[in-house]
Amino acid sequence: MARLTPQIVQDALEGVKYPGFSRNIVSFGLIKDVQVSDANDVAVVIEHTITDGGVLERIRRDVTEALEGLDDVGRVDLAFREKNQGAPAAAADPNAPKGLPGVKSVVAVASAKGGVGKSTAAANLALALAAKGQKVGLMDADIYGPSMPTMLGIHDRPVITDERRIQPIEKDGLKVLSIGFLVPPEKALIWRGPMVMGAIQQFLNDCDWGELDVLVVDMPPGTGDAQLTLVQQVALAGVVMVTTPQDVALIDVVRGIQMFEQTHAPIIGVVENMSGFVCPNCDTIHDIFGRGGGQATAERYGVPFLGAVPIDPRVVTSGDGGRPVVVSHPDSPAAKAFGDVADNVVRFLQESE
Repeated sequence: MARLTPQIVQDALEGVKYPGFSRNIVSFGLIKDVQVSDANDVAVVIEHTITDGGVLERIRRDVTEALEGLDDVGRVDLAFREKNQGAPAAAADPNAPKGLPGVKSVVAVASAKGGVGKSTAAANLALALAAKGQKVGLMDADIYGPSMPTMLGIHDRPVITDERRIQPIEKDGLKVLSIGFLVPPEKALIWRGPMVMGAIQQFLNDCDWGELDVLVVDMPPGTGDAQLTLVQQVALAGVVMVTTPQDVALIDVVRGIQMFEQTHAPIIGVVENMSGFVCPNCDTIHDIFGRGGGQATAERYGVPFLGAVPIDPRVVTSGDGGRPVVVSHPDSPAAKAFGDVADNVVRFLQESE
């Protein structure tokens, strides 16, 4: 009889995908303990925060099938335990980032490279989440290049209360705040890093966001002051990384993933934008920038692939006209793709609660 080892069992568990994601249950941190007896009996402790019974049953079935397929395995015992059950409470770190009052989850939409459609993805993701019944806020943290005033067709100035609190502007079911609401569009902001950091802090802490399920934050491209300020000021539920299929963009998205992982911000997954051109006459998809690079990068670095959004001329015209494609053309391929991304984000947030 061949002797099983905990490493062999661990390798088998790495082949078990988390339901709905390309990432495996080991990378999600679900495996708490693995034991193998002299008789090749295997005992695995799965620690989780999952509330969906169907997901738990799928994991139980897939793990059992993977382990029972090992050569010479004996009995397989699985123990499911809610995370932190029976564990002593750890002392709170006073310097750790905290949540925003009334906001359940803060989700950053980021890219390490400009020009990949990050702001378009942020606006349409926020609207797709709102269409699914979520209470959503959208914060434009791209201080140097704010896009939301144009993209959402908002040209009003927010109200500042007597208590010096900023009231976000409401449009299409979103609560929206952007530096573009406060500065004339023809004026360039020539700010150093500390001023950018101060603006983001004010948007986070001095805005009356009210009760929100999700606050979507459109980040500027790169891995600099704005990103560090966000992860230091607020506890992020996760980050959505946006890329395009070209190798030059994929290289940069890897840098972005590494930056957020180093600051302990969870990566929700990768969105491949501009993934194939939809011909307006025949609906044929032409992969003019290549295809599948975003998914391959996500799988390589063990993060979920959230979806591919095709190039559609209506995305551009709708954004320029102040009515993003999710609102203006909800049945278009691009709008449906953003809806799929929103579904994956909601699933991630539910499983992280």
